[in-house]
Amino acid sequence: MTHGTRSAGPAAQARHAVVVGGGLAGVTTALALADAGMRVTLLEGRPRLGGLAFSFRRGDLTVDNGQHVYLRCCTAYRWFLDRIEGAALAPLQDRLDVPVLDLARPEGRRLGRLRRDALPVPLHLGRSLATYPHLSLADRARVGRAALALQGLDLADPALDTQDFGSWLAAHGQSARAVEALWDLVGVATLNAVAGDASLALAAMVFKTGLLSDPGAADIGWARVPLGDLHDRLARKALDSAGVRTELRTRVTSVSTDEDGQWTVEVPGETLRADAVVLAVPQREAHDLLPAGALDAPERLLEIGTAPILNLHVVYDRKVLGRPFFTALGSPVQWVFDRTEASGLREGQYLAVSQSAAQDEIDAPVAVLRERYLPELERLLPPARGAEVRDFFVTRERTATFAPAPGVGRLRPGARTKASGLYLAGAWTATGWPATMESAVRSGVSAADAVLGALGRPRPQALFEFEEAA
Repeated sequence: MTHGTRSAGPAAQARHAVVVGGGLAGVTTALALADAGMRVTLLEGRPRLGGLAFSFRRGDLTVDNGQHVYLRCCTAYRWFLDRIEGAALAPLQDRLDVPVLDLARPEGRRLGRLRRDALPVPLHLGRSLATYPHLSLADRARVGRAALALQGLDLADPALDTQDFGSWLAAHGQSARAVEALWDLVGVATLNAVAGDASLALAAMVFKTGLLSDPGAADIGWARVPLGDLHDRLARKALDSAGVRTELRTRVTSVSTDEDGQWTVEVPGETLRADAVVLAVPQREAHDLLPAGALDAPERLLEIGTAPILNLHVVYDRKVLGRPFFTALGSPVQWVFDRTEASGLREGQYLAVSQSAAQDEIDAPVAVLRERYLPELERLLPPARGAEVRDFFVTRERTATFAPAPGVGRLRPGARTKASGLYLAGAWTATGWPATMESAVRSGVSAADAVLGALGRPRPQALFEFEEAA
């Protein structure tokens, strides 16, 4: 590994930033700083980029560790896809359309759909709600009234973060069925928590932005290729083109500053000197690397809880699902996606079952999960009943997201620390969003903006176009 300090040529005069962590937050920070003319070194402990949104090989399959989706309102992540030239590989639906299956309903009314019309907010969802078979007429009317009440909430009000979403829904006339068939259907997937465990501030942000801001805001996008093609291969290509020095399998052991305000980043076999350091790592790792005095209450980072996501991967010998995805009610199954083409499977069908807020099952043995979920999939998908299961395996992300519990807002730090030249990035920082790819990219933009501001450097205009789009 070469030494981090260079001596020759004009590049030596360029300010140097070290970004610790190669997830979406770190890659975004590095690209933004390089685009602004800074010399950037990106350090990642794993053998790949992409953080918790990655792929791996299993035999002939390329498998995503979990199903990740984004929405049209995720303007920062969409900027990121454009920046790495990957937007065409993760297209959006033309129009929101979510098939919702409930086998407890009478024949002919088991499949409902949440979809939008080309009408202004909130009329864009009016027809879908009026014909949604999984709610009674009275529940549908009360959902409409709650949505209007949500729209009236001020997201800047800190009191929202002290309340839980479930209590707010109950106070606004939402039945247990309405919570299950609508609010949690969306909320569990986006927040990684049921309504009763979620901060009202974060839930209101999700529903106001996704469903009540713009008619197309909730249109769903997802990668039609393995996530590693985007977040590792294309991201690495973009970093290389921008002149970023990227070091994988490189774990940072310490970060410190000297009297001159220069930063020192220690990795095995090398000492890097930098004008700015961005810690784009999970909150516990950031806590362990923070120098004394960098935050007023660094222990707060350890108070930010985590929430797991469980993913079940099922390979059938034939096609059993005729649509890209669906979600289920009255079943332990949450969301099911067809990953056949993206995985490279040549025959049969590969389904990924994504289970958020999976605290009760995250450590369950594979045999138990197989026994529980294969019959459920047969119940939901009649063609699966005669199909042979060629493979069944599980991926577990025990700390997939931060827990969006009431009170988490006061624990999430901003990009700036009290140590001049040291910044934080990560989906867990104070972006206003729950732990999503969007939050990660936004945090990277905020960190880069803070670095450039402190060094008196102009920020690249293209980087902030998504703010106007939002």
